[in-house]
Amino acid sequence: MDPRNRRLAEQLVTYSVKLQPGEKLYVEIKGLHALELGRAVIEAATVAGGVPFWYYNDEELSRPFIRHASQAQFQAWGRFHRPIMESVDAYLGIRGSTNPFDLADVPAERMKWHDQAYWDEVHIPVRLKKKWCVLRYPNPAMAQLAEQPTEVFADFYYDVCCLDYARMSRAMDPLADLINRTDRVQVAGPGTDLRFSVKGIGAVKCDGGRNIPDGEVYTAPVRDSVEGVITYNAATMRSGIKFQNIRFVVRGGRIVEATCDGDARKLNEFLDVDAGARFFGEFALGVNPHITRPMLDTLFDEKIGGSFHLTPGNAYERAWNGNKSALHWDLVSIQTPEWGGGEITFDGVLVRKDGRFVPADLQGLNPENLK
Repeated sequence: MDPRNRRLAEQLVTYSVKLQPGEKLYVEIKGLHALELGRAVIEAATVAGGVPFWYYNDEELSRPFIRHASQAQFQAWGRFHRPIMESVDAYLGIRGSTNPFDLADVPAERMKWHDQAYWDEVHIPVRLKKKWCVLRYPNPAMAQLAEQPTEVFADFYYDVCCLDYARMSRAMDPLADLINRTDRVQVAGPGTDLRFSVKGIGAVKCDGGRNIPDGEVYTAPVRDSVEGVITYNAATMRSGIKFQNIRFVVRGGRIVEATCDGDARKLNEFLDVDAGARFFGEFALGVNPHITRPMLDTLFDEKIGGSFHLTPGNAYERAWNGNKSALHWDLVSIQTPEWGGGEITFDGVLVRKDGRFVPADLQGLNPENLK
């Protein structure tokens, strides 16, 4: 076994979900390559005194069900999974899908039934109340999306995932405190001029306890306060479909116009999954110093140092703005000079310019101070 998998597994069990003796851990594994890390996690959890439960859920196996199941079958599937999730204390999702396009031809109606049964009934209301962490695994498919050799990508992956998150967490404290005191936020950049309030929502540090890799501080906009135009310059994947240059026009908090380079019809189908999907549930600033460009993988892309994401769909309970949806789609815009730059102000004060924090007490989050 790659010794880095043992080290990462111990970090996941002891730091990310802080598994205690006697606690039950749900380990969801996707992809054959991810089995090695899955075995290491099961071993680490057992040595820590926990009780692991493991579930292999690759899209190659789920595809026949998702393509042919009726709405009633999806609902029954969700009802079956929910009590399993309810019975555990912690969840780790190790995701290394063999082919990220395996669900690209699934009809939108069936993906809607899937998301409602699995995410809206199992993961959002149950799993998010547990101790949980999700991560990708550096398989060849992921290296291809990143346009890197598999070995080179794996080295990058372990550098990113085994970062000193305790140090990052301390550097996040001033930013979280500032967000907690902020009312008005303005985001400006190429194709973006957006204003909203975060008053009373609160800030949450993502410092290795929810995602690996990690590196963001998030809040949520007051649901009806978002006004303006936003363009996301990082490409994104959803249900096996690639979207580029997504652009939203927003009025009264609601996305009233959605366009993109690609399948705009599919984009709007995702936003029409329910009433909450056209409102926003999260606003976050990415700070991971090792992640500098997108790779069509949300868990990495949303942590890009110098980026932000404004998320259509469901809000997290820890930064609750009242928006409920089966959708939670982290769409990313990068504001470093290579990507066109940009500015973020809090209550009229410049907080970040061209991806770098400006106030002295926030400069600990700039890349050179986190590596």
